[in-house]
Amino acid sequence: MGLAIGVTLAPLFAFNQTPSATLYNQLLALFGFGLTLIGLGLGGVLERGWRPEPVTIALLVMLAAALTAPMLNGLPWSISLSGAAMLLGAVVLVQAAQAVRTDQRDRLITLFCLALVGAGLLSAAVSFVQFFVPSWADGTVIARTGLAGRAVGNMRQPNHLASLLLWSCVAAVWLGQGGWLERRLGSARRATVALCLLLFLFVLCVLFSASRTGFIGVGLLAAWGLVEALLSVVKPAATRLRSGPRLALSLTPVMFGLSWLLVRFWTHASGHAFGAETRLSDEGAGSPSRLAILRNTWSLLQQNPWTGTGWGDFNFAWTMTPFPDRPVAFFDHCHNIVLQLLVELGWPAGLLVVLLLLAGFVLAGVRSHADRSGASFCAFMVVLMIGLHSMSEYPLWYAYFLLPTAFAFGLSLRRAPVGSAPATSTQASWSAAPQGQGRQSPASNAAVAAPGATKRWDLVLLGAAAVLLVPLTVWDYLRIVHIYAPPADAASLEDRMAAGQRSPLFDLQADYAVATVLPAGAEALVAAQRTGHHLIDTRLMVAWARSLAAVGEVDKARYLAQRLKEFRNPVGDEFFEECKIADQARLVPRPFQCEVPSRDYGFREMR
Repeated sequence: MGLAIGVTLAPLFAFNQTPSATLYNQLLALFGFGLTLIGLGLGGVLERGWRPEPVTIALLVMLAAALTAPMLNGLPWSISLSGAAMLLGAVVLVQAAQAVRTDQRDRLITLFCLALVGAGLLSAAVSFVQFFVPSWADGTVIARTGLAGRAVGNMRQPNHLASLLLWSCVAAVWLGQGGWLERRLGSARRATVALCLLLFLFVLCVLFSASRTGFIGVGLLAAWGLVEALLSVVKPAATRLRSGPRLALSLTPVMFGLSWLLVRFWTHASGHAFGAETRLSDEGAGSPSRLAILRNTWSLLQQNPWTGTGWGDFNFAWTMTPFPDRPVAFFDHCHNIVLQLLVELGWPAGLLVVLLLLAGFVLAGVRSHADRSGASFCAFMVVLMIGLHSMSEYPLWYAYFLLPTAFAFGLSLRRAPVGSAPATSTQASWSAAPQGQGRQSPASNAAVAAPGATKRWDLVLLGAAAVLLVPLTVWDYLRIVHIYAPPADAASLEDRMAAGQRSPLFDLQADYAVATVLPAGAEALVAAQRTGHHLIDTRLMVAWARSLAAVGEVDKARYLAQRLKEFRNPVGDEFFEECKIADQARLVPRPFQCEVPSRDYGFREMR
């Protein structure tokens, strides 16, 4: 149940309430993995003790950075606490997965993969609607897409959809490799056909997303299959995959090519938009805006080499630093996990975290490769896929990607059972046995537990805390929802904003309303400076600049206006239109945004 909620339902839940489009998805991931921790802790499938290794240490360093950021760089506590909760959840899941008994590991990986395949199949259904008949999307059961000829899934981001589908591909490979498909279909041949069909469906929907990162991921699947096929000829003892999964993976480029031809034929014949073709012809394989933000990030790192911009403050520092060549979009991350960690933490702490993560990744690769059954390596491939995505995006800042990744990381770090071998068609499994014929759950197998297996009350309590935190978070968030979408009997806007500012987790969304609704002045300025740590946009920058001018900080207001001008955003045109009107009327003095500041201000001065 926990994995079904945290892995399958979390990315499929389309219902949302303004201002956050993904909060409920992330809370479902937290709730589901909280239940998972409770089940594992009570089921007697875990061994005692915590296992410090590089990934856990890296997460703990980031956790310390998140908790100290309010003292070091003035980060609001609401951002600090929400980030710390996600990092703590990742630490606990890495540890819990590593503690799984060796005789229960493959079974747990099977359940995890079933949840991922379920998420992929449901996302495929959503993708078909969004691509072929987008008018059917109601926004509640199936999310609407604003991108012509592209599917975005119920997470509303095509890159996220592609990564989830690639995870589903990896999970399907384990269902074929571990014998789950074969036991249900009755023969290895049928299992191979079913696996090929699953991979073809998922690859087709990756094409619907038009995600270039997803296309690279399909190539990675093909490389995996081809390497295994080559090893089966050159060094059979080194291969981990059976012939069926090897064949299916090796055919993924053919599946992608066939999908492209079929979709291109249909779209050209019907006049329907083909997002992947349009995107590649317009933008090519690269993204100019992504390259620009990476250049800006490197410049910020050079300017702040030792302490960085501060944890969680990249967007604030980037927006407040002069960049005439900046991309016109507002970026709250630099779209590369390595640079993101370096620029926020600085070279000493950032490099430590990056090296620890790299060491953990290598350790997981070595240990998973030693597993002859292929189970650990499939878990490792889940981590590798999202790691690839993290080089050009920031999926791990979302709980529905971070928590499954942490779980898979822990499973890949778990040492393989002694004497494990590649799965065969006759391999036994508790999930395959019919009821009454020896089928046992992980909990019932505790009676024959390996030495050290026990109930883990520490993980049970942490899981229960996560489960209880979810409804409390929803209750707290509704105060913010009522600001932007008031119910029929709502209080006045001023009262709703005041109630929202008392929120321990979402006060910054209330601050945004205060900063942009109240007249320019001291109260609106304080709110703007606080919510600026969360996300900055044109409307906020205009209101922020006006409030600075209203309290007498005119030169800072001019500086902020110059930063807004760099974004070349049409929404700001009205703000600068006042300059043309003033020139025509020969007004003296001119509005503050029409003059250049006397000097540049460091981003720390703008806090």
